[in-house]
Amino acid sequence: MSETLQVRGMVLSSMPIGEYDKRIVLLTKELGRISAFARGARRPGSTLMAASDPPAFGTFSLITGRNSYSLVQASIEQYFRELAQEETGIYYGYYFLDFADYYSREGIEAADTLNLLYLSLKALLHSRLDNRLVRRIFELRLMTINGEYAVQTEQLSEGALYTVQYIQRAPMEKLYTFTVTPEILQELGCALDRHMERVLDRPLRSRKILDEVTGNPD
Repeated sequence: MSETLQVRGMVLSSMPIGEYDKRIVLLTKELGRISAFARGARRPGSTLMAASDPPAFGTFSLITGRNSYSLVQASIEQYFRELAQEETGIYYGYYFLDFADYYSREGIEAADTLNLLYLSLKALLHSRLDNRLVRRIFELRLMTINGEYAVQTEQLSEGALYTVQYIQRAPMEKLYTFTVTPEILQELGCALDRHMERVLDRPLRSRKILDEVTGNPD
């Protein structure tokens, strides 16, 4: 008999399979990044239809098969539908999902990455926060979680260095409680762009699309 388990997570991506099914990628607290089949999720009236769309966040019930998981039920706490109502919100959102997918691995618990992703998507919904700063905070903290950001102090002003160190060390719930000057934001962005060009082993299409939409220079 197949084992049923519950995981906390977020849908990173989904794709149609056959006439009525979906294959989804979940970032989970307990299991890291996993793939699962949502049988009948594209059938009208299916309870899994919305729950299998990114970036749905909540608790997912899975059946463990021999080589894969099957999604059988979901209790969704946040769909983040408001992102689609913002001019560029959806592009930021999909980039965040894509970047989280890049760093996540199956079998490696992802509590910090999942928490960061959830808080970052929530931050995009706050009109008083600059989405450009939200992006840079998310990028830097995610790379810090994965051990891929070393501060090059000689290349940063005192204000930018303080900002970097705060983002790297602050409690997660305090990450989106500050602002910076346009000059610091630009310096931080340039430093992160240079660093990602060095450490990422492949380009992220979602990042290129976001830069085109927001007018961020290469």
